[in-house]
Amino acid sequence: MVDATLAQVEKHLSEAMKILEDGQNGLDAGTEKPRFSRSSIPGPLQGDGLDLTTILHQVHNLIHEEDEEEDKHSQHRMQNVGEQSHMALLGHSLAAYISVLDRERLRKLTTRIVSDTTLWLCKLFRYENASACFHEDDRDGLVKVCRLVINARYEEYACEGYTVLSSRQPVVYQSASCRPGLGQHLCSQLGLPLSSLCTVPCNTVFGSQHQMDVALLEKLIKEDVEAGKLPLLLIANAGTPGAGHTDKLGRLRELCDQHSLWLHVEGVNLATLALGQVNAAVMAASRSDSLTLTPGQWLGLPAVTAVTLYRHEDPALSLAAGLTSSQLVEKLRALPLWLSLQNLGHNGIVQKITHATTLSQQLLQKLKFLVSIKTSVEDELSSPVVLFRFSQETSAASSGGSVEAFCAGEKELLDAFNRWLGEHLAQLVPASGVDVVELEDEGTCVRFSPLLTAAVLGTKQDDVDDLVEKLLELVPVMNSTVALRADFREETHRHSHSLSYIEDLSWPGLGVVRYEPQVEGMDESRSKQELQKIHTELLKKLQELDTDITFSAGPEFGTEEDCVFVGMVGEDVDIAELVDTITSLGREIEESGRLLENMTEVVRKGILEAEQQLQQASMDKLLEEGLLRQIPVVGSMLNWFSPVQSSIKGRTFNLAAGSLDSTDMMYVTKAQAGQTSVQDTPPSSSKRTPGQRLFRRSGTSPDSASESGSIGHTENPTVHTPAEPDPPTDSSLSMEQQEEQEQQEEQQEEEEQEEEQQEEQQEEEEEEQQEEQQQEEQQQQEEQQSSR
Repeated sequence: MVDATLAQVEKHLSEAMKILEDGQNGLDAGTEKPRFSRSSIPGPLQGDGLDLTTILHQVHNLIHEEDEEEDKHSQHRMQNVGEQSHMALLGHSLAAYISVLDRERLRKLTTRIVSDTTLWLCKLFRYENASACFHEDDRDGLVKVCRLVINARYEEYACEGYTVLSSRQPVVYQSASCRPGLGQHLCSQLGLPLSSLCTVPCNTVFGSQHQMDVALLEKLIKEDVEAGKLPLLLIANAGTPGAGHTDKLGRLRELCDQHSLWLHVEGVNLATLALGQVNAAVMAASRSDSLTLTPGQWLGLPAVTAVTLYRHEDPALSLAAGLTSSQLVEKLRALPLWLSLQNLGHNGIVQKITHATTLSQQLLQKLKFLVSIKTSVEDELSSPVVLFRFSQETSAASSGGSVEAFCAGEKELLDAFNRWLGEHLAQLVPASGVDVVELEDEGTCVRFSPLLTAAVLGTKQDDVDDLVEKLLELVPVMNSTVALRADFREETHRHSHSLSYIEDLSWPGLGVVRYEPQVEGMDESRSKQELQKIHTELLKKLQELDTDITFSAGPEFGTEEDCVFVGMVGEDVDIAELVDTITSLGREIEESGRLLENMTEVVRKGILEAEQQLQQASMDKLLEEGLLRQIPVVGSMLNWFSPVQSSIKGRTFNLAAGSLDSTDMMYVTKAQAGQTSVQDTPPSSSKRTPGQRLFRRSGTSPDSASESGSIGHTENPTVHTPAEPDPPTDSSLSMEQQEEQEQQEEQQEEEEQEEEQQEEQQEEEEEEQQEEQQQEEQQQQEEQQSSR
């Protein structure tokens, strides 16, 4: 029978995982689901405790927050938690439960768990007769092993401490291809100076570019011995973090035996020790003094500790170094791994590792047939890590472009293109797990390491096929872009009066240009503002174009400002048309800005001129009417006896002509004088054929244009309005045409008569209004006289 408490722990864990995975179960009926965000954390602790369901929903909302980019990736990881991962998570819950047992039971249980796990790992990875240290940080095992070696080589270290190191300074050797910061972390944890760390360069002439130079290592060891130092430990790689290459472990083992060095091995290739056929270079790792395994990454087990297997006969020194612990609770770290290994079994573990290596071989075989892709692997028959990069050597030749133009910055340019390639492949095929690595000799490469990602992401063979398909789509675009960069630069130089080419080798695209406006006579701050304004509007107009070319303001933390960054282009792009479009749009924006400034100045001058004319008209009125008419009472009487027509005329400002005109014609014709109906000039028709995309060369076949869709603007052809012909004579017209013409003439006459009648009515109304005004003025004058 199963313990009731254990069954309850498993039940609660299953319910919790179900809520966290799908998040579809609502809260209790009648309870509104709260919304949690980072802005509300931390917060005050509530007085009344929350139930388990509410707390789990809170955790679910924190995991799946939509305001962060990594949430989709986290959700994908949660969806791939299978039965084996469930067993690992259950192990953490059981470890907390087991820790409350009495000491004797806990001692027996932890001893059995650690012994079983150690035995299984030693058998599985061909490392017999070893002890195991389980640790959360995969670097802690190396730190404890180094402390063990110090205790073993310095007999008085346990009593005297670090003072005994002054007699003979210890030296730790590591490869230049080790993961960054490993040696510094080791020295800081052990309290050793950085001078105790010796970095051995890799081969530069013979062998792999990522393998430790054994001959140089031997030379360095002899120099340190002659200098009175003590060679202590050597860190070797069975799969470097960047390229996945393995050091010559056989020769390193012989060298360490010769100089009494401790050999520690780590790397992703150690996972292949569980396979039936193992590479000889990796097989030599079984002869090392210690090695660090990360089964959680290889098997997709969450929150599983790393394991360091070591061979040493003195348990007291192991206890002093921290490799073993007297605390029984710490030994429960092995419980999740103990459960997961039993759940997978030997065949399940080998199957996962075999699947990962098969994916690498599948991708490697497909990449061999791709033009412009260069692979870099250590062993084509059994390499679990595949490196590939876009190669400029074959791309320029196949595209027919000129390579000499950018040979000076070839490496930096190709690194930018490969960085773009890796980022896009990771976005297009996220299940592949590809990432970008920076290597000293090869430069920027795309890495496919399924041993580290396949078990977590659930990578399948279909994902590798999708990766190759996307690669086939991106490589031709990169080829054409590299080939057309020189043409784009030359075409930009032809427009040097308006455009300037910016040499930015870190931009993965066609190039970078800056529009140069005419800013003569402006101060520096004003010209900078004008430049920024023009480029903002120019970039907006370019992005609105219906084309597959991307235009951007450049990287977020780039050095160039106020520039147009042109992205990847196809081989059929018309560079001349592209540059002409950028130039014409920039000039149009600049001219429209100047037109607005000029119009503002013209309006200001027009207002001043209108004020002057109105003042002059007032003076003329004063001289014409006389001073008496300006007196309120006398003026009204004179106006009643002898009305005077006002000579002040209204003014209207014509923005199109920039002139100040009279309003007399406006009241007569009911329209502004000189105003004509001006229609917008339709755009000139391009020479592109119907369906041809914007910026395509004229030689492109219409079939290819129709496949990718229409990208260009919808253009209206220029319409030429024909001249109005002379009216035909009556003899040349038929009877029906003559009748229609007579009807039109009659309609025109009727309309003219109606207009004349309306004008007469308006005149009569104006006369009546004038008479009424005169009568009112007369009455006012009589009332004033009677009041006096």
